[in-house]
Amino acid sequence: QVQLVESGPALVKPSQTLALTCTVSGGPLTEDYHYWSWVRQSPGKGLEWLGVIAYTGTTYYAPSLKGRIHISWDTSKNQFTLELNSVTPEDTATYYCERDDIGWSPDYWGRGVLVTVSS
Repeated sequence: QVQLVESGPALVKPSQTLALTCTVSGGPLTEDYHYWSWVRQSPGKGLEWLGVIAYTGTTYYAPSLKGRIHISWDTSKNQFTLELNSVTPEDTATYYCERDDIGWSPDYWGRGVLVTVSS
């Protein structure tokens, strides 16, 4: 059974960097044809895909966030991280990490962590 757990600060000040970690158990990040994504849901809005790190280590980002987002991993800890810089209150959301299968469909996801951007 694969489990994902998000962790990070619940409150970030505007203009600072939001940094979250997803700790994965039950399977390696490098397992063939699996992809590790970050998504978020802002209050009253739908899910927004932010970016992904593939089993090869290659990353892809949402065009709207390019320049502000960075996803990386530590395979020795089986963790992948999200960094979003220059945050504004519009980045307030519940952030989720998920595993996507070979068809890019999510098959496991974490419970999410609410991050509020406020001074």
